[in-house]
Amino acid sequence: MTTALVLPGVLALTPEGAALVAEIEAYLATLPATARPAVPYVCPHGSTVQAWNAGFQLPRPTLLDRIAHRPARPLAVTVADHLALANRYMTAFGWTQGRLWDSAGRVCLLGAQAAVLAHGYGTPTTVVRARVQVMEVLHATGRPVPSPDAYNDDPTTRQADVHHLLDRASARALSLGI
Repeated sequence: MTTALVLPGVLALTPEGAALVAEIEAYLATLPATARPAVPYVCPHGSTVQAWNAGFQLPRPTLLDRIAHRPARPLAVTVADHLALANRYMTAFGWTQGRLWDSAGRVCLLGAQAAVLAHGYGTPTTVVRARVQVMEVLHATGRPVPSPDAYNDDPTTRQADVHHLLDRASARALSLGI
């Protein structure tokens, strides 16, 4: 004699089920995180092609995310990591001025930050804190502009300038421990 498991047409998450999922997620959060492997961007034999987010985990949906049909929660990254990821994204896809992105996939400084956020790295608060670091570097280096976007769109700004700005802002955030 076999018994069949009958499931309702729509899976409903009860308060008890939600509490269980939250308990499981809390337990999983206490487990040690896997260390990010140190991935070289240049090897002794020449350049290696790497994804722009190499060394960072991909955001994965939890059980509750899958049940609720929502995207995965964003991964927590530091401000320094967010700026480094934006720099890598811009390196991988190209740089543009006067728009967030163009038809070729190139992005401006804000577009790179938005793309990193859209891929699940950090939160809007991380982006705001990163932009503060960029503004601090701009003002400290004698470029008092109203926003990082104004600097990006200035006709005298080159792609190398934006990469250098992101590197300095990332280093500043790292030195501040954020």
